[in-house]
Amino acid sequence: MTDKNALIQPDRDQAAIALHIVDKAALPEWLRARSGQARALLAAQGFEGAAGEVAVVPEGAGDGWLAVAGVAERASLGTWCLARAAERLPAGTYRLAGGVDGTRALHGWITAQYRFDRYRSEAGEPGTRVLLTGAVRALPLILAEAAAVAMVRDLVNTPAEDMGPAQIEAEARALAKAHHATIHVVSGDALERDYPMVHAVGRAAARSHAPRLIELEWGDPHAPRVAVVGKGVCFDSGGLDIKPASGMALMKKDMGGAAHALALAALIMGQNLPVRLHLLIPAVENAIAGNAFRPGDILRTRLGLSVEVTNTDAEGRLVLGDALTRASEAKPDLVIDFATLTGAARVALGPDLPAMFARQEETGRAVQAAGNACDDPCWPLPLHDAYREWLKSDVADLQNAPSNGFAGASVAALFLDRFVGKGIDWLHFDTFAWRPVAKPGRPKGGEALGLRAAWGLLQARYRA
Repeated sequence: MTDKNALIQPDRDQAAIALHIVDKAALPEWLRARSGQARALLAAQGFEGAAGEVAVVPEGAGDGWLAVAGVAERASLGTWCLARAAERLPAGTYRLAGGVDGTRALHGWITAQYRFDRYRSEAGEPGTRVLLTGAVRALPLILAEAAAVAMVRDLVNTPAEDMGPAQIEAEARALAKAHHATIHVVSGDALERDYPMVHAVGRAAARSHAPRLIELEWGDPHAPRVAVVGKGVCFDSGGLDIKPASGMALMKKDMGGAAHALALAALIMGQNLPVRLHLLIPAVENAIAGNAFRPGDILRTRLGLSVEVTNTDAEGRLVLGDALTRASEAKPDLVIDFATLTGAARVALGPDLPAMFARQEETGRAVQAAGNACDDPCWPLPLHDAYREWLKSDVADLQNAPSNGFAGASVAALFLDRFVGKGIDWLHFDTFAWRPVAKPGRPKGGEALGLRAAWGLLQARYRA
């Protein structure tokens, strides 16, 4: 069954406004079938059939009207082709005209209408735009993927005071309850003993934001084990190596990896993927207080290695190190982690492309192909062995942040690699989790980048 309030509904011949899709090549022929008044109104609106253009014109006698949207290529609609129409059309129910296959574009129709209005006192835009479709069998998955994207956006957009480690735990517990999963949370003395890097990074936070390791398991114990790990730094001040104010402005999003991990877990469980899911989130706030961890400190780790802290603002790799160690102990078939880990990845690839690191080339190629297929691209960067020497420390087994500034995203990934068990297939996403400028279907703010690529990989790998 489809939610009666969903923005995509099965087409059962209910009343709807016709939505015509044209490109520049098809526009002249389409215009010939319109009335003179309609052509004049389209000309007045400057409608030329270009991608992203939207217009409404009268249709027939009386007060009827139709909508028309321009796309780059009418015969091949992508994810975002209908997003501008979903943003700009009047509220109502629509049906694609002319036998156009809009299945791939349904995701963008939904995500274009996302709003984060939790803190607004005024009501948002009135009404919604519903699209009817004959792709009924595809609807549950389309709606689930859109809900997962909205989940990432909601979690990332929520400010740190309302989305601290306790709230991340609450989200995980809600998922566990909804899907009959088991959940275990480690905090306090047990966290200090068993996950010392997680504890060290988070120990300076207020009691209400105390650090914890969140662990959820679901699925057939005999199915292939998939570990999903998310960096849950709910706010990053930089610690004693404090960030400037400009660097802290977006640090509510530093739990974007955890948001991706929770959303991917929701997809896995909600779509009953035949795997044994192991979700791990180290949830902390990197705060400043008298007991904050310091540059020069040497931290114990769950794996038994020692780590010299050369920069307290390179804390995400520390908390992930302990979590990845725990994930590896269960001998998973695949480990996927998400983290807003380095500014270097953004310098290299910009905000749209998450950097992707893969131990196995075949897995890397598969996730890149999955991302391209659903318009959620990622880009591979290397785990270059020669750079491992930059992690050497004079006083410990390794340091967390070399001072040379070279290949920052790769070096951070190589640090994580030390904590993933030998021979385990591992994917690491260094994602931005934020969209600085709005695009059709993708508003400014928290964003899922790499989520659908990872989900596509899992479906191809475990449903085959």
